[in-house]
Amino acid sequence: MAHADHTRDPCPWVILNDFGGAFSMGAVGGGIWYGIKGARNSPRGERFVGAISSMKARAPVTGGNFGVWGGMFSTFDCAVKGWRQKEDAWNAIISGFMTGGCLALRSGPRSALGSAIACGILLGVFEGVGVLVSRVFSEGQRPQMAPLPAGMTPQSEPSSSIPGMQ
Repeated sequence: MAHADHTRDPCPWVILNDFGGAFSMGAVGGGIWYGIKGARNSPRGERFVGAISSMKARAPVTGGNFGVWGGMFSTFDCAVKGWRQKEDAWNAIISGFMTGGCLALRSGPRSALGSAIACGILLGVFEGVGVLVSRVFSEGQRPQMAPLPAGMTPQSEPSSSIPGMQ
């Protein structure tokens, strides 16, 4: 059994925190997106009013969509952690698979399966990139061989690894 991370909040609070964070991110991003879109689609002289109107109408919807995804993902992540009793990259991949499938379930089983696979692959890519980035940035953390004393040179190895063939 893996050791639990006791520095994190318990799952119900993590779910609410992730829901709120995803809603906020979606609302801010949607506000920027729809502000620009509303300004571009408004006649000259009405651009500011068009931007504000578009932001008020669409940014909360985008925030809600992000929030539902974030909350559902976090719920599945907590459930998978409890079921597997491990914390690793597979939890996020499985949770992404399940979230994508649940959100597309109203479109039918075929669409839900396609969305689940796409979401699982997307989360797998995110996790893989995260592992690569952490390896690259932890390169300086690896143990290094002690420097040689002054005047010593490293011994060279024979050119062939077959005994007797030097």
